[in-house]
Amino acid sequence: MTLWKRPVSVLVVIHTPELRVLLLERASHPGYWQSVTGSQEEGETLVETAIREVAEETGIIAGAGDLVDWRRTNTFEIFAEWRHRYAPGVTHNTENVFSLEVSDSSVAQPVRIAPDEHLNYVWLPYREAAEQCFSWSNRDAVLMLPDMRTG
Repeated sequence: MTLWKRPVSVLVVIHTPELRVLLLERASHPGYWQSVTGSQEEGETLVETAIREVAEETGIIAGAGDLVDWRRTNTFEIFAEWRHRYAPGVTHNTENVFSLEVSDSSVAQPVRIAPDEHLNYVWLPYREAAEQCFSWSNRDAVLMLPDMRTG
């Protein structure tokens, strides 16, 4: 039995109170920077997906109450090179946007990246981070951060 990826994912913009944003460099595409992303697994809520992906990709442990669900979705075409992971005929993904505010001291702590997924990480002021994002939906989310964050 083949387990296909679900065409439902999360995007989690991790940031500090001063709006420094964590970006990860994709291992499969050096030079492509992004926030935490990942597909929802069977039986998971979107919040559970976001918590799992943040932990897997950064080592940051968050709880459901730490995340802000923007109640915003983006639909985009799945890159052809990744379509083999999805059931035949699936061409689009629905991405659900969240944010996670971490303390300023988090910037000084090493991020534990998943080496099979990412090569490097960087904390950047949000406008600079937006310029580095290869994905339009990630760029737009980072630019919306000042209006969407809590506090």
